[in-house]
Amino acid sequence: MFLAPNLSAIPHLLHGFGTRDTVGWPTLPTAMVRQVHSDRVIFADAPGIRGEADALITDQPGFALAVRTADCVPILIADPAHHAVAAVHAGWRGTVSEILKKVLAEMTRRFSTRAEEVVVAIGPAIGGCCYEVGAEVAVQFGRSAEKHHIDLVQENLEQLVAAGVSRNRVAAIMRCTQCEPALFHSFRRDREQSGRMVSAIGWRA
Repeated sequence: MFLAPNLSAIPHLLHGFGTRDTVGWPTLPTAMVRQVHSDRVIFADAPGIRGEADALITDQPGFALAVRTADCVPILIADPAHHAVAAVHAGWRGTVSEILKKVLAEMTRRFSTRAEEVVVAIGPAIGGCCYEVGAEVAVQFGRSAEKHHIDLVQENLEQLVAAGVSRNRVAAIMRCTQCEPALFHSFRRDREQSGRMVSAIGWRA
């Protein structure tokens, strides 16, 4: 499992990015969603399946928020000032629709979160080295109408900074899920045979 040093420094915060071999994780009861490659954000007030969305937020302790990925970008956000957290699944559709900006806006609305105070970790995802997309996807990222390699981690990092998050408060684990089969599941590499990795964050009670 991968830990981000910036989140590890926050007292009472549980977090981690699972690998293909991670078992028994998360160690807290867990809230999840049925992921649909949307920009929908759900507030979780208890563990369990909370509906269809691609991001969860909470300010409640005692359980974790989790997302499942196999190439898409897992992003964990902590707001220590307001005891709030978020777990985000950002595929290309969520990235194009700026799901991170919507998550931060919803955290501000519910918890009075300030973007400049959050701490963010971006987990392992398919890298720009491997993520070649067709013209129909490339144009949605502002590229010309031909095949392009897209760096989803960089795209989401730029959206965080544009939303007011300080770059030095973001940690990115720059590991490509497609390049490292011993460590990571990859849907693009393994298709329907691929498993999923769990990334989670929550406040210990």
